Order: sequence, then structure tokens, then C-alpha cells
Amino acid sequence: MTERNEAAATRRNQDGPGPFERFVNISTGLISRAGFFAVCVAIVVLWAASHPLWKTTTKWELAIHTFTAVLSLLLLVLLENAGRRNSEAQQEKLNVMAEALAALMTSRAADDPELNDAVAKLREAVGLEERH
Repeated sequence: MTERNEAAATRRNQDGPGPFERFVNISTGLISRAGFFAVCVAIVVLWAASHPLWKTTTKWELAIHTFTAVLSLLLLVLLENAGRRNSEAQQEKLNVMAEALAALMTSRAADDPELNDAVAKLREAVGLEERH
């Protein structure tokens, strides 16, 4: 994790989630449920039933294509943001676990000198030296 990412993570932890993060959490909670799927199906059914109300088939098709394109773009942005934050949180957990394991191995290295090599490899593999 770079220094800039660490600083951003620290600010998020101190300030809590911002308005956009709260919005993303609520949105992903709602769109991942069966109710959202049911609403989408209902919209498609209403669209299909509205065919006689449109003057041309082209406009009727354009309406659903435009709606689904906009909805897809918004959902993509929300889900990508949620995925990125989830990935960052997982990486931070792994870094903390690796750091704790390295500290434990270092404390036991006096009894087993081979552990010093393993600690060095662990620190190099997960970039612990860069974090300090």
C-alpha cells in the first residue's frame, strides 16, 4: 500500500465513511436483493406492454435501450466503488496479519535461526519494510 493510500485509509478510519461511501453501501445493499430484480422485471414488463402507446417501434426500442444503458452505467460505477473498497479492506487485513506473523516469527528467531530467513522473505513478499 502506498503512502497516499495509507493516508487516505487513515482519514477514512478517523472520519468514518463519507456521504458517497454511505450512499454506495446503501445502494449495493438494495440492488443485491431480489426486490431490485423484481422492479427491473416489472419495468421491462411495463415497457413491453406500452408498445401500442408509442408512435413508432424505433422510439419504443430507443426508450428501453437508453434506460438500460444509463442504469447499467450507474450500477457499474457503484459496484466498482464497492469492490475497490472491499479489496482495500481485505489487503489491509492481510497486511496486519502478515505484520503480526512476522513479529511472532521474529520473537521466536532466537530459538530457531532459520526463522530469520523466513521473516525476511515474508517481509519482502508482502512489502512490510515499505510500510514502516
